[in-house]
Amino acid sequence: MGYIMSDKRIARSQSDRIVAGVAGGVGTYLNIDPLYVRIGFLVLSLFQGLGIILYLALWVIVPNEGSEATDSGSQVRENINEMRGAAEKVVERVRNAFQSQNHNLN
Repeated sequence: MGYIMSDKRIARSQSDRIVAGVAGGVGTYLNIDPLYVRIGFLVLSLFQGLGIILYLALWVIVPNEGSEATDSGSQVRENINEMRGAAEKVVERVRNAFQSQNHNLN
C-alpha cells in the first residue's frame, strides 16, 4: 500500500481568524469548517483547560499564512512576538474600558 505525500502544510489563517487564526488554519488544513474546530477547542477546554493549552501551543508552533520565517526558531520568536502584541492590545482595551467606566462614575 503506497502513501501519497502532499506539499500541503498547516498555517494559521490570516483571513479566517478570531484570535490567532489557529482554528481557521486547522479547518483549512483538514478541509472542514473552522467552526467545528472552534467547538472542538471549546469542548477540550472543559477538560482541565486542554483546549486552551492546545490552542496556545499551536499558536506558538504553527506559522502564520505567508510567514517569511526561515527556520523553526525564528518562527517561534515571530509567533511569540505576535502573542505579546495581542496580549498588549487586550490589556489596553481592558484599561480603557475601566477608565471610561471610572470617568462615567465621576
